[in-house]
Amino acid sequence: MKSLGTPLSPAATRVMLLGAGELGKEVIIALQRLGVETIAVDRYENAPGHQVAHHAFVIDMRDAKALTALIEQVKPHFIVPEIEAIATDALAAVEAAGTARVVPMARATQLTMDREGIRRLAAETLGLPTSPYKFCNTLDELKAAIQDHIGYPCVIKPLMSSSGKGQSKISGSDDIEKAWHYAMEGGRVSQQRVIVEGFIDFDYEITLLTVRSLDAEGKVQTSFCAPIGHKQVDGDYVESWQPHPMSQAALESAQHIAASITQDLGGQGIFGVELFVKGDQVWFSEVSPRPHDTGMVTMVTQRQNEFELHARAILGLPVSTALLAPGASAVIYGGVDSKNVNFDGVAEALSIPQSDLRLFGKPESFTKRRMGVALAYDDTVEAARERAKKIAATVRVSAAE
Repeated sequence: MKSLGTPLSPAATRVMLLGAGELGKEVIIALQRLGVETIAVDRYENAPGHQVAHHAFVIDMRDAKALTALIEQVKPHFIVPEIEAIATDALAAVEAAGTARVVPMARATQLTMDREGIRRLAAETLGLPTSPYKFCNTLDELKAAIQDHIGYPCVIKPLMSSSGKGQSKISGSDDIEKAWHYAMEGGRVSQQRVIVEGFIDFDYEITLLTVRSLDAEGKVQTSFCAPIGHKQVDGDYVESWQPHPMSQAALESAQHIAASITQDLGGQGIFGVELFVKGDQVWFSEVSPRPHDTGMVTMVTQRQNEFELHARAILGLPVSTALLAPGASAVIYGGVDSKNVNFDGVAEALSIPQSDLRLFGKPESFTKRRMGVALAYDDTVEAARERAKKIAATVRVSAAE
């Protein structure tokens, strides 16, 4: 953008977020600090991003007609997908017509919408190292793929899901049928197709946040945040920390893989590139063309967090991936099923030195729903992790009377 207009005026720069959860909410806040008019769209009322945006809408974003009609009504300059379950063909049509700019590009949203598109791009087109894999349409195909090609242990995932939903690691044939049905239940859309991956005996996995932004001459440049380590339980992130130590060789390999995949996807914005690492060897796992849940740690570690980086890159503004201090995040789960919740222990949590919190404002709590995140910084990652876990344990979610 050559200039930024004033919100709620004819000259306003308008950005539409498709998906208004906790990540979308933070992107909206970052955009508003730059004077951008924001439109939050989600499938349910009072989503976190709805609570802070200038405009809020509730639609089924998988409905191409409904999505196209809303875009025509609102007339945004930018459309920023924050989830996978979107009618991407509608976005491609909008981009082709020049109606709005899709972030990073419509093709990127289509390829990363399901695991098949992005895995084939990485492994078969770009030749990047990945785990062995097969796509299967039936339970019998899955059994044959594991027996003839993949072996045990292996990981079975739906083609479209988030936060580890529908994902299983299995070690024997007795678990295949259960994993198949779990994948069918955990997918974002009804899709009778899974990916089965050979399990890589990695030392650790990281998220390498990769930013495609414009330099002073208006040319696209790629920059990297410090590697983010994370812990998952049942495929869902529960802790993250930054920086994660890596050998120089592994870091260079990780950056090469991340630059390769993001350059092919194109456009401007932040990408969460997930990688497996063993010694100096690195394998590509997945990529999201948007801020990443493990990247919430950057709200306490970086001069510009991942949401600010995304907002600036979208608008063509300068970015900085400078690290300020080692830090960590720890998830705060609902613990209860309730449509009316209280957060207890907030004052006690924030009395812990070098602490911070983000309570997402979700209107309904589930036992395993992510309701907030604890943040901490310290002299070392290890100390920050212990501090973040202590903060998270101090906050309690309860059903209000």
